[in-house]
Amino acid sequence: MAKDNSSTQKSNQKIKWYMLAFMAFSTVWGFGNVTNGFGYFHGTQVIFSWIMMFALYFVPYALMVGELGSAFKNAGGGVTSWVLETTNPKLAYYAGYTYWVVHIPYIASKGSGGLKALAWMTLKNDWYDSLPSWQVQLATGVVFLFFAWVASRGLNPLKALATAAGSSMFIMSILFILMMFAAPIINPNATYIPLDWSWDALIPKFNVEYFTSLSILVFAVGGCEKISPYVNKVENPAKNFPKGMIALAIMVMVCAILGTVALGMMFSGAEITGEAQASFIANGAYEAFQRLGEYYHVGNLFVIFYGACNAVGQFSTLVLSIDAPLRMLLDDESARQYVPKQLLKKNQYGAYTNGIKLVVVLSGSIIAIQLLGKDASDIITWLTRLNSVCMPLRYLWVFFAYIMLRKQSAKFPRDYQFVKNNKVALFFGVWCFVITATFCILGMYDSQDPMRTVLNALSPFVFILLGMIMPMIRKRQDEKAVSSK
Repeated sequence: MAKDNSSTQKSNQKIKWYMLAFMAFSTVWGFGNVTNGFGYFHGTQVIFSWIMMFALYFVPYALMVGELGSAFKNAGGGVTSWVLETTNPKLAYYAGYTYWVVHIPYIASKGSGGLKALAWMTLKNDWYDSLPSWQVQLATGVVFLFFAWVASRGLNPLKALATAAGSSMFIMSILFILMMFAAPIINPNATYIPLDWSWDALIPKFNVEYFTSLSILVFAVGGCEKISPYVNKVENPAKNFPKGMIALAIMVMVCAILGTVALGMMFSGAEITGEAQASFIANGAYEAFQRLGEYYHVGNLFVIFYGACNAVGQFSTLVLSIDAPLRMLLDDESARQYVPKQLLKKNQYGAYTNGIKLVVVLSGSIIAIQLLGKDASDIITWLTRLNSVCMPLRYLWVFFAYIMLRKQSAKFPRDYQFVKNNKVALFFGVWCFVITATFCILGMYDSQDPMRTVLNALSPFVFILLGMIMPMIRKRQDEKAVSSK
């Protein structure tokens, strides 16, 4: 009888496939992805690109992550552990290093994003956007240094704050879609833009601008590897995990399309070009909530609340992005042996002080370079593009680990497989790897400013070079330590 109760209790602890889908959805998706797609792909034309991205990239990506998680269910290091298990410690170091270093531009963007959110929350955005770039970046630098100090004090309760802010942003994203579709019924006299469902209006122009912007969509749909620890906690993972991932893909696709349609009722995609595009990338989400408030006769209530949630989320994420990826790299035993000893120094709070100083130098350099931007909106647009080039580089290690797994398929037993046929599995692994690398490289190109193209290309190169230099420094330190004995 006790055995039956234990079995029932264990069964009750298993995650249902639809619960997994919702967990992954809140991790992967956000309203900013909708506005970025709308802004970069001229409004409703992005619908075609979203569908192609989900079908040809996101679905196989999510299912590959499921197989990796199932194969290495006891490995707690995520991508780094997968690479370690399938290859060697040196490559695992590079995987962990990549995960850390791609956060450098992301960290630089969080300060700008947080100040933008505060400006909208206080209804001072017009004043903030009118400031010269040096004043904007000076304020960003001060904010960045303050939160770097906070990270050095080991104040990690901010994780709960970031989770709460992220959850509220997620809820507001869903509410925006529902309330926008209800708006014409509640306020039929308001001004809405009629949607053009003609073929020409929906199919994008496949030009240089189109292909160099696809990194934005890759950046938007990435990150589902964060749910890999839950693969083996799902009821019947071989059947229900892919069901959950397919449900996730459908949910994300529906939200992307409906969100795009909702924005299309507010903004004309044809008018989002040039400087108007930069303004929309930086302000589009806030303007959408501001107009939604007008439709519901509540003034700026929605945009104030959205700005407050976003400000808390941006600043708390800033601290976590300084601290968490650094800990993931330096706490990992397979990576520590390739890192200069100075970076392993901890203070009384358990924070890697010299590591944080390195983050300050690298992210601070990007903040300083942004002085070349025109204004606050232009800087945020630039950082969005740079993040779309750098952040997806970590996904390359997911696909690399999957290719290595399938090359040694018999060595790693697992409850769930994306596809049974090894050749088909390898094709999808290589396909997603090539797509990610190609769009990241194409995303470096900026048709408006050749200097930004150089800087977009130079940043990943400098990051990779630094990752190659670190093991050399550590090797010399180890040799010196041995010779001195």
